[in-house]
Amino acid sequence: MTVEEISEINPEALICEGFDGAIIGMAERVNLGPVVAYDVDIIINILMERDGMTDLEAIEYYNFNIVGAWMGEFTPVFISK
Repeated sequence: MTVEEISEINPEALICEGFDGAIIGMAERVNLGPVVAYDVDIIINILMERDGMTDLEAIEYYNFNIVGAWMGEFTPVFISK
């Protein structure tokens, strides 16, 4: 699913810039519109490859700066497999 497809479904859905390759689709929650769903493992890999982080640095960054950020009702969801 592309960012363009997502914006057609929900123009207010928030996107994590730089992590388009980790988008696995959209998810819905009760009484809220569809939001972007990201694959956690792919996010960690992007941080390691793109930013040169170790696995522990990438996990810490993800936990604090990505999954720990609440940006309102259209905040993305993060899927662990």
